[in-house]
Amino acid sequence: MKVFHFKEVKAEPMHQGEEAKGVTMRWLISDKDGAPNFAMRMVEVEPGGFTPLHNHPWEHESFIIQGEGVLVGQEGEKPFSSEDVIYIPPDELHRFKNTSQEKLQFLCLIPWPQKDSK
Repeated sequence: MKVFHFKEVKAEPMHQGEEAKGVTMRWLISDKDGAPNFAMRMVEVEPGGFTPLHNHPWEHESFIIQGEGVLVGQEGEKPFSSEDVIYIPPDELHRFKNTSQEKLQFLCLIPWPQKDSK
């Protein structure tokens, strides 16, 4: 077993530039911890920031810890806020966008190991 504070894990910048803006990610649990099936990541998005618009062959299961935003996808924009749960099916185009004046913070669970992304 392992117990630790999330801030003990380094926040790493996510693809900056036009693909993403103001995003960091912490790999909280992964294969480095001996987890053979799933990875847990904490994503933090600064006000006005956004993740890359992308898709991949695995699902996302996310829990919004704080902040507000919109999930951008093929069907337009869907608003979300603190304590909302989000499911994104495999191969669905998506982007998280922070529309609030506070940091957006959410957990994102993915299967591990990952298949190649598109």
